[in-house]
Amino acid sequence: MNTPDTARTAPSPAPPRKPLMPLDEALSNLLDRAAAATPLACETVATWDADGRVLAQDLIAELEVPGFDNSAMDGYAVRLSDLLHAGAEASFEVSQRVAAGAAGDAPLASGTVARIFTGAPVPPGADAVVIQEDSVVDADGRVRFTAEPRAGQNIRRAGEDVARGQAVLEAGQRLSAAHLGLAASIGAARLTVCRKPRVALLSTGDELAMPGEVAPADLPRGGVFNSNRFFLRALLQRLGCEVTDLGIVPDRLEATRQTLAKAARDHDVIVTSGGVSVGEEDHVKPAVQALGSLELWQVAIKPGKPFAYGRVRRDASAAGLDDAAHFIGLPGNPVSSYVTGLVLLRPFLLRLQGRRDIVVQALPATARFTWDAPDPKRREFLRVRLDASGALERHAHQGSGVLTSVAWADGLVDNPAGQTIAPGDVVRFLPFSAFLD
Repeated sequence: MNTPDTARTAPSPAPPRKPLMPLDEALSNLLDRAAAATPLACETVATWDADGRVLAQDLIAELEVPGFDNSAMDGYAVRLSDLLHAGAEASFEVSQRVAAGAAGDAPLASGTVARIFTGAPVPPGADAVVIQEDSVVDADGRVRFTAEPRAGQNIRRAGEDVARGQAVLEAGQRLSAAHLGLAASIGAARLTVCRKPRVALLSTGDELAMPGEVAPADLPRGGVFNSNRFFLRALLQRLGCEVTDLGIVPDRLEATRQTLAKAARDHDVIVTSGGVSVGEEDHVKPAVQALGSLELWQVAIKPGKPFAYGRVRRDASAAGLDDAAHFIGLPGNPVSSYVTGLVLLRPFLLRLQGRRDIVVQALPATARFTWDAPDPKRREFLRVRLDASGALERHAHQGSGVLTSVAWADGLVDNPAGQTIAPGDVVRFLPFSAFLD
């Protein structure tokens, strides 16, 4: 028997590791937080300058489009009853000429036709337009027709595009070129849109250097150029954000805390790259916890497990989080940062702006590759591109630091945990173009 002097106390068992959060659950949590946040303020901008903005209010038409029955083609406006009674070989006097922009309110005289041009009002009494290619003008100026028209042929009816009182654009739509044209067609010179989210972007890491500040030949051993800063800024701008670049923060807890506190004061969202893993030099996570709360950490995806979400108080002395900036912590490895930027950061920022169309629909595609060593616990996003046949080929290197795989790829295969892939299998393809619309 061991005596008290020689007995050894058994070490306490390590607490069970919390399971990683599934991606769908993490995304749902993020979207709920974005939806519950104080809505971004609205502002009114010229329709001319509204490309890419998110509409904040339904746009209601105050008129109908077209505003009058008009001709879809150059030709002749006719009364069908006149053509029917006159016979196939009959010719008709041209009693009026109606161009686009004319009032076109003179009724069409019985037994005559009207010369008409595309967009011109159809004269009262006319019920079809015969295109000029099916018309023959005789030497005396009278017109014969080589084809029998149908009722309403080549006439665009008033209101067939837009009805008065119709919501032509709905709140939450990201305005495209076509949307701007539609708004202009109903006379909307200005549009009410959501204010752009103000996003502070910063990177952490003593190893980081900026292109242009250090020549490639002079990059010290252990140093890397900060690629994440470039693609994240571009991504944020494409997502409709106003970006403040706070640069590179050294791997010091106090420096990290000071930068986060400063960023929270004037921004809606803070996005960091690096420093959210479990290493001794990963200071972002404890800094966020000291300044607010860390509410989501580590997601069951590969690459990108260290993704984090939290909030940073704008007033460091406040007790609660009623006035706080959102915090999104992306992994430091470039591919991990890029992938989580697309599948988690992107939908969060879009929902924050009131966007409705945030889900990227996976497309079925045929694999032309083998994936025989899947991660058994994490959902994987493989970098792939379309070959000449429309099937997918996989980049040979799928490591989280291989940024060339992202530049090479057309998109990602969304592969469930533990799922092998063989040539000919149908997989879920997420095109980069759908993320960066």
